[in-house]
Amino acid sequence: MISDINFKGLLSIVIPAFNEQEVLPTFHERLATVLDALTIDAEILYVNDGSRDGTLEVMKILRAHDKRVAILDLSRNFGKEIAMTAGLEHARGDAVVVIDADLQDPPELIPELVKHWQQGWDMVYAQRIERRGETMVKKFTAYWFYRFMQRVGRRVHIPENVGDFRLLSRRAVDSLLQLREQHRFMKGLFAWIGFPQIGVPYQRDPRFAGRSTWDYWRLWNFALDGITSFTTTPLKWASYLGLITAFFSFAYGSIIVLQKLLYGNPVKGYPSLMVVVLFLGGIQLIFLGIIGEYLGRMFDETKRRPLYFVSSFDSPHQNSHAQGKSAMELDRE
Repeated sequence: MISDINFKGLLSIVIPAFNEQEVLPTFHERLATVLDALTIDAEILYVNDGSRDGTLEVMKILRAHDKRVAILDLSRNFGKEIAMTAGLEHARGDAVVVIDADLQDPPELIPELVKHWQQGWDMVYAQRIERRGETMVKKFTAYWFYRFMQRVGRRVHIPENVGDFRLLSRRAVDSLLQLREQHRFMKGLFAWIGFPQIGVPYQRDPRFAGRSTWDYWRLWNFALDGITSFTTTPLKWASYLGLITAFFSFAYGSIIVLQKLLYGNPVKGYPSLMVVVLFLGGIQLIFLGIIGEYLGRMFDETKRRPLYFVSSFDSPHQNSHAQGKSAMELDRE
């Protein structure tokens, strides 16, 4: 039974949201029902990531009817990874649950996450056994992306079929917040900090309402952030392929020189020359692109800008630990 869970302390629920006005009322109703059945203290922290619809107004209505609700309104849209980080920085809980507002991840699973946390696990992640409502292309690309990350992830194991829906202990949250990089691949950061982790299987539902902002272009850039944040393998591949290409080019050039010296070569060789030039030029441009991706991320990190700015923070505990340190203060340390 849900109510049998004896939890001492505070449970924080962090919900990053961008243009989710259609689903927020239903989401909050289901979440509140789950928390009401638990004999625990809880706070519900909504993070408005620069929404352009009525998401903030809906949050304020929820705040007026539920004293557990706090609203963190960011100054603009910084992206889900940053919004999630902002929520974690302002969460006061001894355990913190991160969940999306689109109801693909069921709030009813939270008691199971709490149960495993009570058993001593620092991170309890929800692991999808079925991804309903997603296209075959998205399932296929996600499958191979995580397979790739597991192979090249520099000793960091990123669990398969795991999103951001999870519970973190206080020490896991505090450790995670010490990582201040700009390009935040949170699934990798969750795995990188270590500590005991366990998965809880569940079936992921389709979106309850609205439309996802994660189109294929955004997913592609998200994948690039993950790859460049957690492995330098593409640079190594570029080096190895460059050496192999240079070796065969040198060998082919030597053969041409020998043929010219021994037998002469009346054929001008325009087609073969163009093939070689275009091939080598293409290889060089690909390698420059790979190097440029890493260089661009280094450029962003050296500027040391704060991760985000807060437009307002409405919480019943603003004068306590809930406020925490500002993003700028943390970046200056």
